[in-house]
Amino acid sequence: MRATFVASEVGNGLRRNLTMTLAVIITVAVSLALFGASLLVRAQVSAMKDFWYDKVEVSIFLCSKGSDTPSCAGGAVTAAQRDQIKADLESLRPLVDEIYYESKAEAYQRFTEQFKNSPIVDNVTEKSLPESFRVKLADPTKYDVVASAFAGRPGIEQVNDQRQVLDKFFQLLGGLQAIALLIAGVMLVVTVLLIVNTMRVAAFSRRRETSIMRLVGASNFYIQLPFLLEAAFAAAIGAVLAIGALVLMKVVIIDGVLAPSFQFTAFVGWEAVAAIAPVMLITGIALAGLAAFFTLRKYLRV
Repeated sequence: MRATFVASEVGNGLRRNLTMTLAVIITVAVSLALFGASLLVRAQVSAMKDFWYDKVEVSIFLCSKGSDTPSCAGGAVTAAQRDQIKADLESLRPLVDEIYYESKAEAYQRFTEQFKNSPIVDNVTEKSLPESFRVKLADPTKYDVVASAFAGRPGIEQVNDQRQVLDKFFQLLGGLQAIALLIAGVMLVVTVLLIVNTMRVAAFSRRRETSIMRLVGASNFYIQLPFLLEAAFAAAIGAVLAIGALVLMKVVIIDGVLAPSFQFTAFVGWEAVAAIAPVMLITGIALAGLAAFFTLRKYLRV
């Protein structure tokens, strides 16, 4: 009987404040969609980091004729210097995972393939490109070990770490993620304020019913329960809509547009969406429930 009464009160409350309820649902859906999108971006950045950092190489460029760095004062790298550099790299195992020597001819071939549609190819010759060792580290964060051991040595013009370029790119993505999370946070605050206002209106419009319930001995929790369930129900619907938007983002944007166009990197899978969806649902219901609870403690006094 009590469950039936509470359910009827929830239905009556939703019908009486239909406009406010729809506003709560839409606001919750938008705010949680932004929140979920920011979490998905975070998962995407993590997936790309794992993919690219696993492929990061340290490039050791050898001196060419005409190099103007102090370590190349003796001219182009000699065969003895080249062999010694390779031997020293081999001695760094297991820190060094793979070592690949790239000659001038191979560097020119890779350059022409990479920029085959660019007029810059016509201005570059094989002699202008340096020889190099491409080194893949077992732990890409240990770049400093290689840099300190080889930078400035005779025969070596420059030591470059691809991780430095990637770090700047991921810092940009991290900034975009922070902006998305900030916007989502603002929207969640707006959602809480809207729920507070909705509960105030609901409590005022039903003050007579709550007074009668108080007179017949109903507990505070029993009086507040229909209001709490209304807020939770509206938030749950909004969360489901937000999860639907997240799924649509995954299908249309990631799988439909980005993944086919950018096959050189990794994208998040459905396991990320499955992990984010419950967080969105719980966050929406928890925020709505807490906002309603503390509002009713203040405004539902008879």
